[in-house]
Amino acid sequence: MATRKRLSPEESRTAALEAARGLLIETGPQSVTLKAVAQRIGRTHANLLHHFGSASGLQKALAAHLAATVCETIKDAVRASRAGLGSPREVVDLAFDAFDREGAGALASWMLLTGNEDALDPIIETIHQLVDEIAPEEAETHEEIMLLHEETLSLVLLALGDALMGAPMAKSLGLPRDTVRRRAEGMLIRSLERRVAS
Repeated sequence: MATRKRLSPEESRTAALEAARGLLIETGPQSVTLKAVAQRIGRTHANLLHHFGSASGLQKALAAHLAATVCETIKDAVRASRAGLGSPREVVDLAFDAFDREGAGALASWMLLTGNEDALDPIIETIHQLVDEIAPEEAETHEEIMLLHEETLSLVLLALGDALMGAPMAKSLGLPRDTVRRRAEGMLIRSLERRVAS
């Protein structure tokens, strides 16, 4: 009879979040349940209740986990872009992929539809921290910081909207699938040009 490896509380929580992320990507947000995650990692439902309190607690923790992972990647891409090692399109693609391929958009909308009013809080807080961390490097005046906040808001809303409705909207309008990504890229390029010119 095989024995289960004993995990620390942090390892158990991380394993559960990675399993939840896998379920989210593979079968959608409705499949991110305590039971499904417990089965995937070979733990009990009670074990996950201990860590997350409820299915909505698991989903909120997953949203925070996704946001932290994505923001760290975006931060690296922004810095690389500013150093001339990357491009605005890479930043756009990372943001859009997080909401689309990584499932953050579907998760956020599912949580809102099922009554989890604070569903977007972890994502918003993490993105806000990202902007505040980058802002001192990018902006000196209050106006420049506000512009950076506006650009971040625009990029996130474009990415979220594109994840939820981009494919059918583009198809119905006869536009290429990456139309919104190209618009977001143009926004970032114009912003960079303004900063260089000032």
